[in-house]
Amino acid sequence: MAISSLSKFTVPLPTGQSATSQGLLMPKLKYRFRVSLENFGISKPTTELTKQVMNITRPGVQFENVELHVYNSKINYAGRYTWDDLTLVIRDDVSNEVSRLVGEQLQKQFDFFEQSSAASGIDYKFVTKIEILDGGNGKNEARVLETFECYGCYIQHSVYSNTDYSSSDPVDITLTLKYDNAIQIDGSGSPVGIGADVGRGLRSLATG
Repeated sequence: MAISSLSKFTVPLPTGQSATSQGLLMPKLKYRFRVSLENFGISKPTTELTKQVMNITRPGVQFENVELHVYNSKINYAGRYTWDDLTLVIRDDVSNEVSRLVGEQLQKQFDFFEQSSAASGIDYKFVTKIEILDGGNGKNEARVLETFECYGCYIQHSVYSNTDYSSSDPVDITLTLKYDNAIQIDGSGSPVGIGADVGRGLRSLATG
C-alpha cells in the first residue's frame, strides 16, 4: 500500500489524459553526459578532450520577430533563426594533450605563425556531439538517452584561464563554439524534437 502511493507523486491531470497510476518520470541529470568532438585538431585520438570536459551548454535557438502593422493592430511572425553559441569548459591536463588539441584546432582555422588563413570552412569545421547518458558504467555500459549533434562548428573565442596562488582549482580552457545547424537524436538514433519530420506547415488559407 505504501509503495503504491508513490504513483501519486505528480501533477494530477484531467481524466483520460494520463494513466491514473503513472508517477513522476525520472528526469535527465545534468552530470550524466559526454561530449565528443569529431575532426577537431590534428592529433588522434580526441578522447582526452572528452575525459577532461567540465561542462557545456546545450543548443538554443531564437527566431527574429517580424511585426506587420495592420490598421489598429500588429501581427507577429517568426523570421530567420539564430543558434545560440555553445560554451565548452575543459580542464587543462599536465600532459598538455588538451591544450595541444585546442591549439591545433585554432591553427587549422588560422596559421598564426605564417599569418595564413584556411582556404574554406570545410578545412577546419568539426562536429560536436553532446550525449545525455543514463548513468551506466563499467560492465553496465552507459546508454545514450539523447544526443545533440552540432554541425559546422568552429572556435569563435578561446580563453585560457588565469593562474592564482590562492586557489586550488584546476586550470581550464573555455571555448565559445559557433555552429551552422543542430539535430536532436534519441537513444535509437532517430531524429526527435529538433530535426524530426513533423511535416511542413501548409494550410489552404494562408494567414499570419
